[in-house]
Amino acid sequence: MERGRPGRIWAGETPAVRQSAVKAGAPVIVVHSLAHAVAALSAAVETGREVVIASAPDAGIYAGPGWFGALLKAARETVPAARATALLDCGDDARAAQGAIRAGIEGVVFTGREDVAARLADIAGQRGALLLTTRPEPALDLGALFFADFDTLRRRCADVLASPERFC
Repeated sequence: MERGRPGRIWAGETPAVRQSAVKAGAPVIVVHSLAHAVAALSAAVETGREVVIASAPDAGIYAGPGWFGALLKAARETVPAARATALLDCGDDARAAQGAIRAGIEGVVFTGREDVAARLADIAGQRGALLLTTRPEPALDLGALFFADFDTLRRRCADVLASPERFC
C-alpha cells in the first residue's frame, strides 16, 4: 500500500461526515498538546476547511485514549464551530487500539496484522468508530513547534490549510 494514503477503512461507515474527512483528503495536522489542537481547530474555522487532528505516532500506546479524549473534548469546547475528525495512532498494539475504541475515540490507526485489524474493525463498527490500517500522511506536524506561542501555531496551521497544493 502506498505510504501516506489511508489504508482500508475497515469500519466506521457512519457517521459519514467523519469518514469523508479522512477519505476526501482533509489536511492532517499532528498535535502534541491542547494548544496545538486548539490552534488547528481555530485555523480550520478561520479558513473554512475541515481538518483531521491526529496524534503522534504510537501515542495511543504511551499516552493513551484518556489523554487524547480529554484533549479533544477541551479543544472542541474551545472551538465548537470547527469541523474535524480525530485519529489516535495506536501503532501495532491491538490492546491500545481496542482501548481507544472502547473509550469512544472516533478514529483509530492500527498498523498491526490484518487478521487482528479485521477483528478490531468489527468492534469499531459496533461502536461507530473509524479504523484505519495506515497512518495518513500529515500536512503538518506541530512537534517542532511544541513551545511556540498560540498565534504562531494558529498562523502555521492556517497557512497549511489555506495552501492550494493541499486541495489537490
